[in-house]
Amino acid sequence: MHTQTDICIVGDGAIGKVAALGFAQAGLKVTLLRPTRAAGAKPASDEWDVRVYAVNHTAHALLSSVKVWDALDMSRVAPVDAMAVEGDGAAAGKLLFDAYGARVGTLAWIVEDSNLNQALDAALKFASNVQIVSGRAMAIATDEKAAHVTLEDGNTLSAELLVGADGGQSWVRAQCEIGFDYRAYGQRAIVTNFHCEKSHHGVAHQWFSAQEGIVALLPLPDNRVSLVWSAPDALADTLLTESMDALAQRLAAYAQPALGKLRPLQPEVVKSFPLALIRPHAITAPRVALIGDAAHVLHPLAGHGMNLGFGDVESLLQLVANRGEHRDCGDARMLARYARSRKEDILLMQFTTDVLARLFGTDFEPVRLVRNLGLNLVNRLPVLKRTLIGHALGKSL
Repeated sequence: MHTQTDICIVGDGAIGKVAALGFAQAGLKVTLLRPTRAAGAKPASDEWDVRVYAVNHTAHALLSSVKVWDALDMSRVAPVDAMAVEGDGAAAGKLLFDAYGARVGTLAWIVEDSNLNQALDAALKFASNVQIVSGRAMAIATDEKAAHVTLEDGNTLSAELLVGADGGQSWVRAQCEIGFDYRAYGQRAIVTNFHCEKSHHGVAHQWFSAQEGIVALLPLPDNRVSLVWSAPDALADTLLTESMDALAQRLAAYAQPALGKLRPLQPEVVKSFPLALIRPHAITAPRVALIGDAAHVLHPLAGHGMNLGFGDVESLLQLVANRGEHRDCGDARMLARYARSRKEDILLMQFTTDVLARLFGTDFEPVRLVRNLGLNLVNRLPVLKRTLIGHALGKSL
């Protein structure tokens, strides 16, 4: 069987699904290729997902435009009204961002992966221009008119534009022979959820420690918090073998002054993800565009990997919509514009997160003093502070 559409998207994550809805909303015919997965037990609807995202204003606008934001279960979405960042040591530096100072209603929103994907899946069921295909892709070929994906069952998907939204280990990127630079951080993100004794007041807390990595506690509804601990590999191994109560005790030194005692949410779930920096040498190839983690993988300390991916989608949607009457969706000039449009944002976020990860990963005392002074200095410079907040929000202030 041969399927011909305007756009073919490879990937089953939120970034690919949002792109599919956006292209369909623009009147284009879309094929969404998702891998075939064995049926597994679904978590109970009242369980709290340990995988969460800090959705900024750019992502919020995009999700609203494809009619997904209002379909979220808003009782499970928590606004971030402020962010408190602290260094380590006796003279720890501190930096506070707040929505009032940024002149916005909220800095971001914490959304569970499951909540977001359930809303996206529901929207895709009603998207008449989207055809969802399950299967394993085996090869990609391109010609002057289309990109062609051959599936394991022999079927073929053809489209003017092929979009790789298949994650950091992107098969599409590999098939296009796009090289990449890879560097492991020697850390893993430990994620789980807790109930906190005191109200978090919508504040996202982040602590930098040269010995223990980066600890973030993000607000969830009703005095719940989501832990994202970027821990050195050796410490991560220990954390994963300890009980949740022992993990809560470890966190007490960071959390107790502001949040009080932490209590594990039931059922207890802890997951981990290896952290690395991945820089593809290109985000386009003939009739191919990469988005999301296929185009860039960052350290999660800024919480904007997903938002950067939504920025990819927004840019690609706009450029395809404005490609010109006589150009197809995979036009080479349009793809070149896409690559240029994303270059600055991607490089800036990669550079910033990488430098911060290195800076706060050293225990060299002079460096520790300088970084703590830097945090305090930025906290006292309104113009610089507003610029940083603007980048975080995805908008100019």
